[in-house]
Amino acid sequence: MTRIPKALLALLLAGPAPAGAQALPDSLPPTVPAAMVSRGRELFVGPGLCVACHGFDGTGAIGPDLTDTVWLHPDGSYLALVARILRGVPDSESVSGTAMPPKGGSALTDDEVRAVAAYVWSLSRPPTGRP
Repeated sequence: MTRIPKALLALLLAGPAPAGAQALPDSLPPTVPAAMVSRGRELFVGPGLCVACHGFDGTGAIGPDLTDTVWLHPDGSYLALVARILRGVPDSESVSGTAMPPKGGSALTDDEVRAVAAYVWSLSRPPTGRP
């Protein structure tokens, strides 16, 4: 089982929030800029190998649809998506009947996984859902 290193988790949670702001469970951390979401899309359709199972638009093929609000494994939060991509979905936990290897079987770095997770997070939210 792949665990998120403490340093990585701290990086994900880092970044000052505006005074009085309260982070919503389904919002991206303030340290995730729009450029990271764009980079995540490039990785999703390229070296991340995500399109093989989720399709070019994320609506699913062998793997589940990532554009709706139904999450089969994580709760759909950014941090849960990072953890799920890093760990994958073993056969024993697969709800859809399709396992996903850690990092989707790709050689993505942890930074690239965070970018893919940001893009996947954005797929199920309308553009106005982006903080």
